[in-house]
This record gives sequence, structure tokens and C-alpha cells, in this order.
Amino acid sequence: MLEFKYDTQLLIEGQNLSEDEISQYITENLLGDCLLAVGDEELIKIHFHTNTPWKLLEYCASLGDIYDIVVEDMERQSKGLQG
Repeated sequence: MLEFKYDTQLLIEGQNLSEDEISQYITENLLGDCLLAVGDEELIKIHFHTNTPWKLLEYCASLGDIYDIVVEDMERQSKGLQG
């Protein structure tokens, strides 16, 4: 069994985005691991393993437009099922 079940990925499009500030907020306020926040001031890609993907989506949506959202259940995938 995985500690964090959902592989969550998305893009944030906005203005004055900061990889460091976004990473810091997620690290301090959401439980999970394998965080990647990369991009520039207008576009950031997020990758995060968590049990509460809706909290990540809510936070990211507060920063700008979110799209290309993927939430996959890694437990199902590990059993050979569609995530």
C-alpha cells in the first residue's frame, strides 16, 4: 500500500508565478511527496503525490487558470488496472 495514493499533475497559467513560493506553500500546507514545480512567471507544471488532490487543485486554481489536469490512482495502476 502506498502512503500517498494519487499522482496529481497539472499546469497553472497566470502572472507573476513563482516556483519557489508554490513549492514552499505545497510543502508546508499539503501532505504528499515527489513534488515538482517547474516553469516560469506565466506557466508552472506541478507534479505531486497526495491523498487529497482536490486541495492541491483548489490551491493551484487560486493562482491562475489550471488545465491539463491528471489525477491517477497509483494503487489501481500497481494492480494492473486503469488509474
